[in-house]
Amino acid sequence: MTGADPLAVRLREVRACRLCEASLPLGPRPVLSLQASARLLIIGQAPGTRVHATGVPWNDRSGDRLRTWMGVDRDLFYDPRRIAIMPMGFCYPGRDGRGGDAPPRPECAPRWHPLLLALLPSVRLTLLVGGYAQRFYLPAVDTGSVTDTVAGWQRHLPGLLPLPHPSWRTTGWERRHPWFAAALLPELRSRVRAVLEEP
Repeated sequence: MTGADPLAVRLREVRACRLCEASLPLGPRPVLSLQASARLLIIGQAPGTRVHATGVPWNDRSGDRLRTWMGVDRDLFYDPRRIAIMPMGFCYPGRDGRGGDAPPRPECAPRWHPLLLALLPSVRLTLLVGGYAQRFYLPAVDTGSVTDTVAGWQRHLPGLLPLPHPSWRTTGWERRHPWFAAALLPELRSRVRAVLEEP
């Protein structure tokens, strides 16, 4: 395919992936959103059932909360020319037996992330949302809890910024850690705005 867009070709390969099909209760439906011009990258966990059903990343209450944290509206959030979205697991992994979703499939990120990141040359800031992304991308630095990792957010700048997962469970966590709203969220919004406004 002479002249084909390398990222478009790679995304077709991702969307055709059947690597862990036998382990996916709803079957494979990779959900991600990328263009090579994106300046901001969001790496989360894995799609939930609503995201699986719609094929739209972060199309749930967690997404609403993440957008509030970032200070962006839906139109900007879903503009792949500016914001890339690539979870640790591209497909819904099923339930964990304790009332929550199972972890992202372990095959996904090692197989696809390096190939996709190589085709995202414009990314200036990556948000590592939740413990799975943080353990994968910060293994030599952070061995503690998500709280410890997020509390140490300043040492990962300017390229990386760890965040907790914005589920309803984080409501109480935010109350117990007021520094998150007081210090980290203003910095997050400032950096998101600066990165997206770069010429």
